[in-house]
Amino acid sequence: MLRPDDECNVPLVAAFDHPYDEVLSGCGSAKLMRISPGQALREAVVDTTIRVVGPPNALAARLIERSGCEAVYLSGAILSAGVLALPDVGLFTLSELAQHTAYLARSVSLPVIVDADTGFGEAMNVERTVVELEGAGAAAIQLEDQELPKRCGHLSGKSLVSAETMCAKIRAAVAAKNDESLVIIARTDARGVSGLDEALERARMYVAAGADWIFPEALESQEEFARFADEIDAPLIANLTEFGKSPLLTVDELAELGYAAALFPVTLFRVAMKAIEAAAALIAVEGSQRDLLDVMQTREELYELLDYQGFEARDRAHFGIQR
Repeated sequence: MLRPDDECNVPLVAAFDHPYDEVLSGCGSAKLMRISPGQALREAVVDTTIRVVGPPNALAARLIERSGCEAVYLSGAILSAGVLALPDVGLFTLSELAQHTAYLARSVSLPVIVDADTGFGEAMNVERTVVELEGAGAAAIQLEDQELPKRCGHLSGKSLVSAETMCAKIRAAVAAKNDESLVIIARTDARGVSGLDEALERARMYVAAGADWIFPEALESQEEFARFADEIDAPLIANLTEFGKSPLLTVDELAELGYAAALFPVTLFRVAMKAIEAAAALIAVEGSQRDLLDVMQTREELYELLDYQGFEARDRAHFGIQR
């Protein structure tokens, strides 16, 4: 991300190609300054409702970036189910989450929003969580107010920690930030446990405790989304997960309500799993994949997405080979 200084007419420099780089100038000279992932995310929502999509893996994140969507989401559900073949009940470790955060952050120039579930413990554990995930490249870290063992936000049977406990976690997260622009997202699951009014009251408390954005989970109507937008003075994320309790509003509808982000956390994973199921069934029956070639990513497309030629060129250059 490069920005020329208008007064000095500093040109964009092709060598400054880090996604969060910008050119600043002063006293007639230009210098390179790196914009943090958190700052890039904050700027992305200033005038628009961004599309945040959960990739099944790091390479899929590159396809999301090419599509024009503005951010990627590391979903705890995808990490649990897709990588570990486990339900989304808080079974992965902080080390596993940090490693996958790094995979995503290194693979794309988009901001990475990380679902840190309940923060891996109490307030002091949350401090460590923020340190590790920020160090791995997260632009935003999401914490929720469920008790362990947690459940999917759109299932019944959830239980909540006290609002005071969640506020302590938020304060710990804010205090642990190295970069002030890192976004702390507070998710409340209160709508499905004790009702909309409780969810709104918790959201207000979480903002007062220092949360930058609010994630109201499992709202049940467009009117409830609108009420949150009217009553909560903070950027809001709308969870558009399929087969849950919330209506599948469009990005345009959410923009009209004033939401900062529309989240598609597991959409691509569901589509990919259904495609794998169909392809495996066809191979099992026909003993061949020939009828699948037209719906496959080609070898050339895969290599281009991986920048295979770039790797080969650098390898040759390391050995002093011209071609």
